[in-house]
Amino acid sequence: MITLDAPQVQRPTRSSLVPGLIFMGTVVSIISSLGAPLIPTVAADDHVSLGAAQWSLTITFLVSALATPLMGRLGDGPHRRTVIIGSLGVVTLGAVLAALPFGFVLLLVGRGLQGVGLGLTPLGIAVARDTLPPDRGRSTTAMLSITTVAGLGLGYPITGLIADHGGLHAAFWFGAACSAAALVVAALVVPSSAHHPRQRLDVLGAVLLGAALAGLLLAISEGEGWGWGSARLLGVVAVALAALAGWILLELRRSYALVQLRLLSLRAVLTGNVGALFAGIAMYLLISLVTRFVQTPASSGYGLGASAAVSGLVLLPFSAGSVVANRITHTLIRRTSAEALLSVGSAVGLIATLLFTFARASLWEVATLMGIAGLGVGIIFAVMPSLIVGAVPRQETGSATSFNQVIRYVGYAAGSAMSAVVLEARTVPGHLLPAAGGYTVAGLIGCGVWVVTAVVSLALPRLPHNRTTTGNQS
Repeated sequence: MITLDAPQVQRPTRSSLVPGLIFMGTVVSIISSLGAPLIPTVAADDHVSLGAAQWSLTITFLVSALATPLMGRLGDGPHRRTVIIGSLGVVTLGAVLAALPFGFVLLLVGRGLQGVGLGLTPLGIAVARDTLPPDRGRSTTAMLSITTVAGLGLGYPITGLIADHGGLHAAFWFGAACSAAALVVAALVVPSSAHHPRQRLDVLGAVLLGAALAGLLLAISEGEGWGWGSARLLGVVAVALAALAGWILLELRRSYALVQLRLLSLRAVLTGNVGALFAGIAMYLLISLVTRFVQTPASSGYGLGASAAVSGLVLLPFSAGSVVANRITHTLIRRTSAEALLSVGSAVGLIATLLFTFARASLWEVATLMGIAGLGVGIIFAVMPSLIVGAVPRQETGSATSFNQVIRYVGYAAGSAMSAVVLEARTVPGHLLPAAGGYTVAGLIGCGVWVVTAVVSLALPRLPHNRTTTGNQS
């Protein structure tokens, strides 16, 4: 009997492997974005509040926080192919459950299962590092990193258009078809890693990290509804921080740790993870502001009154800019350092956020600034894998890149929550819409986050050199 990790599937042709990995990454990103533009539709169709409908997005990030580190560690061993194919099977099942018209609870279960897919991109990066020659591997890992950005710009308009013409469940059936196609592609192109040594799994570490990240993401996502000073919120944060402290102590003591925290002492790894956090905050802050601003009724005196589908189309330039960034970065990284390009990307993101803050009177202006934002974010996420992959041992690739991915998700959730908090603070009691100045204040905060990202990118690489063994070793 042939198993999923059998040697017969060890070496697909390079021409099929690279587009196959990129296709899988793009599909996962599109599916993960299905929740955001459909929240009002979910609330209306399933007769729940907007706050409850928000869980159709929140639960995806919560499950990803639990699954991604575990998948990363499993993917560093002999069962990577099994993990990738099995995860895509779970994502496909989740999409089908979400598509069935059997109520809100089943939809939440389906969206939760889809969250498993967010852990697949780091595994694709590990496959590329193992299978491709160095130069081709670097360009492929950069493109895989960008799929998490480009997929948002593709997923939002596609979801909006399908939902507008076919309804809520048609959008999730589209997701089911895409994930099923990715499952077939994975079965055809993903090579075996059966030759890798078996690694002991840190189950307790996975539980503690998952609890910590899930608690923090839950607090960020629900803070506005619960109240930022409420006992429930403070209790969740306290438990999350205790779990995080316990996880750190455990990982520093274990030889088979889920994440080798000592690798964070490497300047490149530290720069990549801190940069991912702040870039994720700034990126999602801008995206959340733009999608809400574009759909604000023109009767407000400042909104553009566009539909959900049009607000999604405004993000297409964001995807296009991120793809262009990958092409540019591949050339520039040969002439300068990855750390320098992080600061360049931050500067471009700053320009885009400044434009939103002071020049957002028409759709073409918003579309233009989103193209610029995609260019900046794309540069950052294109060089980030090279920082981490080039610094950690080969056997730690999946784990290290998975941890970086989780840090991004925390940034995404924080940026989204930050936009909601600022706009809520600038909403007059009894009114549904914030004052126009709320968007200006939130935009200025976003500018500040980009400045911090640039400073971090320049300062952290100048920390005293650490002699920890680097990732050039096998």
